[in-house]
Amino acid sequence: MTGTAQSTRPTSLKEMRERQAKMFTKEEFAAGMAVTLRPTDVVITPFAKCGTTWMQQIVHTLRTGGDMDFDDISRVVPWIETSAALGIDLNAEQRAEPRAFKSHLGWDVIPKGGRYINVVRDPGDALVSMYKFNEGWNWVPGTVELDEFALTGFIAQRGYYKHLKSWWPRRNDPDVLFLAYEHMQRDTRRAIGRVAEFIGVPLDDALLDLTEEHSSMAFMLAHKDRFDDYLMRKLSEERMDLPEGSDSAKVREGRSGSGAMLSDRVRGELDRLWEEEITAELGFVDYPSLIAELED
Repeated sequence: MTGTAQSTRPTSLKEMRERQAKMFTKEEFAAGMAVTLRPTDVVITPFAKCGTTWMQQIVHTLRTGGDMDFDDISRVVPWIETSAALGIDLNAEQRAEPRAFKSHLGWDVIPKGGRYINVVRDPGDALVSMYKFNEGWNWVPGTVELDEFALTGFIAQRGYYKHLKSWWPRRNDPDVLFLAYEHMQRDTRRAIGRVAEFIGVPLDDALLDLTEEHSSMAFMLAHKDRFDDYLMRKLSEERMDLPEGSDSAKVREGRSGSGAMLSDRVRGELDRLWEEEITAELGFVDYPSLIAELED
């Protein structure tokens, strides 16, 4: 049963978090984590709002030659952590090789045995994107301020930084491809070539052109119903008692620099966290200096 006529959307982060606690059981999570990965399997592993959907589309286009016959990109490139709750068998064959999955887990806990594509993005941009993604789905627009979301969620939980620190030491491993969102924007064709080589898909000019087109902002916006988290939206309407018709579109702007809209207080907290979590442990004074390490 999905949302009813009496269903309402949360109007506070407290209410949202209480309802989100009903989304998955420990048993469902454990079932997804029990997936048996093959050495050829590809797991797309960015932190949330750091290019996951974009990379899902790139990988799926490369391996299928442009298939768009799906209602949700996460049906054909399933999300490991939520698969059991959505009734998806992760051990099943997929419509093309290599099999592909997504996950937001850190290296320390992700199922092992496959190959992994991680993408990192400027934390301020990821924060703003996460806020916009939740607004209109997980709370009524205008009822949760960006500062509150940033300070009590993204910053307080430190998930972005934990995720980055878990994957960074693996960046040069032969079974890991580690990319920067901003580099992908600057030279998408080169990024597609690196992905194709990593996942073992022969790439000619025709497939490169097709993949560039199918992973472009214009194309994904024109087909945004395939990238609006349909499966998760329907589950959330049932388990979180949300009204139907959530604004769950993942393809919005995809631009860099949106973190400029953050308040001075939030930007200051992000700078402080970077120094505590990244500079102190990895030695990079800021985000640009870190991703410069990924250029070759």
